[in-house]
Amino acid sequence: MDRRETAALLAYIGRLDPRLIRTTEREAGDQLAQWHELLADVPLATPHGWDARVVARRHISVSPYQILPADIGRPWANYKRDRLNRHTDPTPSADPDDQAAWTNELVRHRRAVATGQTQPTEYRQLSSSRRTEAKVRAMPERLGSCIPTEVRAALAPWRTARAAHEAAVARGEIDVLAVDCEKCGASVGRPCRIRRIDPGGFPRGNKPIAQPHECRRDLATQKAQQTTTV
Repeated sequence: MDRRETAALLAYIGRLDPRLIRTTEREAGDQLAQWHELLADVPLATPHGWDARVVARRHISVSPYQILPADIGRPWANYKRDRLNRHTDPTPSADPDDQAAWTNELVRHRRAVATGQTQPTEYRQLSSSRRTEAKVRAMPERLGSCIPTEVRAALAPWRTARAAHEAAVARGEIDVLAVDCEKCGASVGRPCRIRRIDPGGFPRGNKPIAQPHECRRDLATQKAQQTTTV
């Protein structure tokens, strides 16, 4: 705000709260100098959602205390922080080899977002709707595994449970991991686990096992038979 805008803001606030009005020219000048010094970096209004008069009116309507410059400066800081938190930097149009131009464009864009001159650039997130979840779950089946075959084979010694399951499915056997395990609580897609016991007889966590529990195998077989029957 320049001095003219600060004076206009003080006049507006004085109409809402007469306690802020100064009766002498000297007092009014000192008040204007103080508010302008503290709010020089705060705009009176921006094209996107900020108006110091709205902030002042809200404070006066809910607080019994006389408004201070901090009651406008603090919401302005929160406004800028919220906008930057919702912003994702777009790729600058400058030459990436020109580091100075690249950085300057990013800084200018962030400043414009923070000060309300332009809207934040937000990326769309996946919805939690059932239709979207079904599409996401079906995507690996359409695209195939993201792990190359040679990498999968190299990882097999360290992924014994997963490797055994993949080999069984490749042979045309029932997908045992398609159901939850009632014994160890392993969820769909996760291998069964057994509890590890230290020499003193106390549990020390659990570890995955290559072969699923029999109850899980029976449940998967039953589910596959029901699906075939239907």
